[in-house]
Order: sequence, then structure tokens, then C-alpha cells
Amino acid sequence: MSKQTIKKVVLAYSGGLDTSAIVPWLKENYNCEVVAFAADVGQGDEELEGLHEKAIASGASECHIVDLKQEFVQDFIFPTIKTGAVYEGEYLLGTSMARPVIAKAQVEVARKVGADALCHGCTGKGNDQVRFEGAFAALAPELTVIAPWREWDMVSREDLLDYLAERNIPTTASATKIYSRDANAWHISHEGGELEDPWCEPTKGVWTLTTDPMDAPDTPAKINLTFKEGELTHVNGQALSAYDALVELNNLAAPHGVGRIDIVENRLVGMKSRGCYETPGGTVLMKAYKALETLVLDKSALKFREQLGLEFSHVMYDGRWFTALNDSLLAAANSFAQLVTGEIVVKVYKGTATVIQRQSPNSLYSEDFATFGADDVYDQSHAEGFIRLFSLSSRIKAMHDADKK
Repeated sequence: MSKQTIKKVVLAYSGGLDTSAIVPWLKENYNCEVVAFAADVGQGDEELEGLHEKAIASGASECHIVDLKQEFVQDFIFPTIKTGAVYEGEYLLGTSMARPVIAKAQVEVARKVGADALCHGCTGKGNDQVRFEGAFAALAPELTVIAPWREWDMVSREDLLDYLAERNIPTTASATKIYSRDANAWHISHEGGELEDPWCEPTKGVWTLTTDPMDAPDTPAKINLTFKEGELTHVNGQALSAYDALVELNNLAAPHGVGRIDIVENRLVGMKSRGCYETPGGTVLMKAYKALETLVLDKSALKFREQLGLEFSHVMYDGRWFTALNDSLLAAANSFAQLVTGEIVVKVYKGTATVIQRQSPNSLYSEDFATFGADDVYDQSHAEGFIRLFSLSSRIKAMHDADKK
């Protein structure tokens, strides 16, 4: 579709410097109506306050702010937890998990207002351009996608500020922005500033959600989590919705400095980047879920689930939610999750989250079998035959090697 035929665009709008400049840029370069779309995924009222007014002041004809908090947690975070997905051993995928629900809602708004195109403010260096456009391709291939950062000649914050000033469009942004942050109900990410040098330790100014573990309370706290068939149903005995349960876990874990990581990760586009992430409630939740799995899944089942989690971490990170592979992996994880029922107690203390109690009606753990004392259920002499068979290939190889000498 050519620029001349695009009449209406739905822009993923945050109210920040980039998207504030994109609104007038779209109108000038595509001669089209711009509809702003913003997703509430639990980033907080501060980021959403005054967003409608900002969008209209920038030149948008409408601004749709869609509440996605419950859907985000229930339909995207919780299924991901069931897979056990952790990207490159540490990252709990907070930014990645939010993209499919946002893209889906953006397409729904576009269809509602009769738009010809979708637009995002992702840069050409990051992962999010792939995540958004992959979702758009799966959900609305007939809509044109516009990515201004891949088209315009502006390259700095100063360029964007000058662009807005020339058009008398108000903005609260300044020329200096130390960190790039992305927040939602699951986490907050931090990039830029001193973090661009992997030799630099993050300063206190990086962290915004969790207490410095050095300053956390000297007394630990215990958090009780109850699961039914893979779903978190209660926190400390209180029945809560998916979103409210996550909020409560954040409130309980953040003061104890839980959930901070500092990593160098492999971006989808091929470069490495350094980022700091804070995921307090999510860290507790993932620890609890994994602990319950270790009670109810046998060795081979748990091994397969771990392999599934590794694969799913890349599916989620790479923005392949709306694919057949995603559906298949989620179905496998959900089959295991039917057994994940029980209670877990996690102790949080000065940056750590430690599982200290666990129980399940589906537990495969037997104290009778595990004891080192006398029992009537396990004859230790039977282990000799098992070991001989288990190590048979090694014995045959050793005999074969000896015959060669």
C-alpha cells in the first residue's frame, strides 16, 4: 500500500518523546489521520496520567487506552510460567510477554476504527520491532506496518525535541535521558546510562521497584502460595485474581530486594545488550511453581518440561506467540500443569527467595522410600542388578577397548 492510499493509522502510543514526534510525522509524511492507542499492562497510573490529552495535543484524532492488565497476567504470564521459560538462564521475559497482548489489542482497535495501517515506535536495533510486526503479520496481514525509526532521518533526542519545538507541540521530555525503562505488572527493565559499559556496576539510581538488599529488613518474611492445576489461586490464604495475586506478590517481595538481575543478553537482531531487570513477585512465583513441579513430576517428565521451557523462552523472546509452535508448546506445558496442585512457602530475605516448605496431594515424594533407615518398600540389594544393566554399555566398551590392546 502506498503512502497516498493510507488514510488512517493506529499508533502504539506511550506519550514519550518518540511517539509524541511520530504523531505529527505521520500526518506530514502520510497525510493521514492518526489514532493513538495505549495499553494498560500494569505499568502504573503515573505513566498513563494525562495520556489522552498528550495524544490530542500532538495531533491525534482519538486516543484509546485499553485495560489489558487481567488479560496480560492470566493469558500470557501464567501460561509462560507453566512452561518454566527463563531466557538465557536469568531473564524472566517481562518485556517479551507484554508484546503479544499489546499487539493483539492494537489490531482490535485498528479494525474498530477502520484503519489502513499500524505504526510502532520501536527502533531498528531492538527486539520489539520483530515482536510487534510478527504479531501483526499473524493477526492482520492486510494492514500496512509503518516503522518511523526505519524511515526518518532523525537520530537523536535533540532531533526529536527540535522537531516538536518547530511545530509548537508540548513535551515534558528533555535532551538528557539517562535510562530507557519499560514497566508492566510483571517487571521493569532498565537500559542505557552507565549500563552501556558492562564493566560498570549499576548505581542506586538504576533500580526503581525493589529495595536495595543491603537496606532490606533484617527479618525475613514468609509467603504462602496455593496452586490448583498450575494456576495460582491464593497468596497467604487469600483468594485473588491473577492480576491481584501478582500485585500482592510484588508488594510482598519488593521491600526485601527480591528479583534483581544484571545481565548481558543476546538480542534477536544479532547484537548483545546489557540490561537490569526487577521482577520481585515473578521471581517468587517462578521459584514456587518450580518447587511444586519437583514434587509432582517424575524424572523424565521434569526433564522434558525443562527442555520445553528452554525452547519456549526463545519462542517468547523472539516474538513467535501467534504460531503453531507456540500453541504446541503451551499445550504440552498445560498437560504437565494439571498435576501442579498444592502449597509452597517461600522465604524472602535480603534479595533472596528460598522455598522452605512444599506439599501436594499429587506428590511423588515418599518418606518411606527416601529414608535411610529400615523400610519394607525398598530392598537395597536390588540396586546391584539395576546398576549392572544401567552401566552395561560402559562395561561393553571397556571390554572392547581392552581387546584392542
